Amino acid sequence: MPTLERLRADHADALLAFEHANRAYFARTVPDRGDEYFTPAGFAARHKALLAEQDAGICHFHVVLDDEGRLVGRINLMDVEGGSAELGYRVGEFTAGKGVATAAVREMCRMSATAYGLTSLVAVTTLDNVGSRTVLERNGFVAVGETTVGGLPGIRYRREHLGH
Repeated sequence: MPTLERLRADHADALLAFEHANRAYFARTVPDRGDEYFTPAGFAARHKALLAEQDAGICHFHVVLDDEGRLVGRINLMDVEGGSAELGYRVGEFTAGKGVATAAVREMCRMSATAYGLTSLVAVTTLDNVGSRTVLERNGFVAVGETTVGGLPGIRYRREHLGH
């Protein structure tokens, strides 16, 4: 079972390596972050900004670690407000399809209720991202409408009752 750790400054090197190693894989399903993101200075600035958002309580960022402590994914709660947040997650190419994302989302739903006092989560994905849709549905998320994700047709999900 994966372990979730709240994002810290000392995660930066492993997180940049993870993002760089999986850049092409992620770009197949989500918009690319752009070249500046992957430069040491660009990544450091972005990481510092994320930590500031987290300190302000706007977002809660986490890394996903495997049984050996390797960073294999990330999972985030963004735009925390009124007992709700938007869930976002990604796991690396060599971790995909092994239940890691499903387990990480399950744990984040639990943590959302217990650690952050949230009562609902929303998530979006593209219609053609079957893996992401499966992860959400296995974790009790219900499709609530259509949307656009990175210019592509998407679907919006919601989950209530996070502690269950």
